Amino acid sequence: MVNEIAQGEYGTHRHSERIQRRSYLLLLTMLAVLLAAAILIAAAVGAVSIPLHSLAQSLLGREPLTADQRIILFTIRLPRVLAAVVVGAALSVSGLLFQGLFRNPLADPYIIGSSGGAVLGASVGVFLLPPISVAGFGATALLAFAGAICSIMLVYSLASVNGRTPVVALLLSGFAVSTMLSYSSYFLEVLDHDFGSGIRVLTSWLHGTIAQPTWPQLAIVTAMLLLGLAGSLPLARKLNTLALGEEYAAHLGIHVQQTRIAVIIVGSILTAAAVALGGLIGFLGLIVPHMARIFLGPDHVRLLPVTALGGALFLLSTDTIARTAIAPAEMPVGVLTAFIGGPFFLYLIRRAKQEVFL
Repeated sequence: MVNEIAQGEYGTHRHSERIQRRSYLLLLTMLAVLLAAAILIAAAVGAVSIPLHSLAQSLLGREPLTADQRIILFTIRLPRVLAAVVVGAALSVSGLLFQGLFRNPLADPYIIGSSGGAVLGASVGVFLLPPISVAGFGATALLAFAGAICSIMLVYSLASVNGRTPVVALLLSGFAVSTMLSYSSYFLEVLDHDFGSGIRVLTSWLHGTIAQPTWPQLAIVTAMLLLGLAGSLPLARKLNTLALGEEYAAHLGIHVQQTRIAVIIVGSILTAAAVALGGLIGFLGLIVPHMARIFLGPDHVRLLPVTALGGALFLLSTDTIARTAIAPAEMPVGVLTAFIGGPFFLYLIRRAKQEVFL
């Protein structure tokens, strides 16, 4: 009798696992289909609309488009659309990693100082250097990338004590360094002698504007995203263990300090790549991972692909609205994500307060 009950419970558990697995695969499929549809729609709409049927035929290798439409699609619009996909996925996965590392749903990709270094680097590129290009990237993008990486290295070195890096020290050092570097850009803004044109470029970049990349640029950033995703998968499993406590994770053989360093490196690469292509886009790396966690729970392995697809879909959708809502003018996508993310951030704070007092 006992064996029959145990077998029944085991069978019920296996059945529940199969249902969950099917639901998860259905969710991934749905997100992938929605992302593909969003790419087609985003590539079709704009100042010059392209019929969806003709667009699909052209992407399949046929030639229904005019010469002008082909130039618009393959030189201007499609690289911009795919750049939004890459930046959205990179920021969302980076936010997921940092939320898992700090065990804090309010963590975002810029939490340990990358934004301040990116601002200072971009300011140097705008105000001090002549127009240059390396692998298709201008001085602003290159120095923003370098600034983000260097600032995170500085924060880590400041927070490290006797070979250990306390989480609180990382957060406080990141806040201090980011603030100082961000305001340091003021001393470069006074050097703008081009009637404010440099300040306008920097302001647009600070508000988050998806760049108009070339195909080689897009290939480089996409390679960095894929590298970051490949590094994130083994880290996701370790973050699941770290969520149970650092001492418990250490007893299970997890090298806590090495895992922390690896998460910082991978998250920094993803964030810096996104900054180089899209400027500073706030709240995206906060909203998407947290929403995925609400629906799927704390398993980072399951969260990783959903977060990447969800972030890509979210940023592509908002960027499409930003560039078409007030056409022919264009709204920085960071402004739109702020209007969406600000209320959501306040909701998280209110929810956290309610949980404290319950």
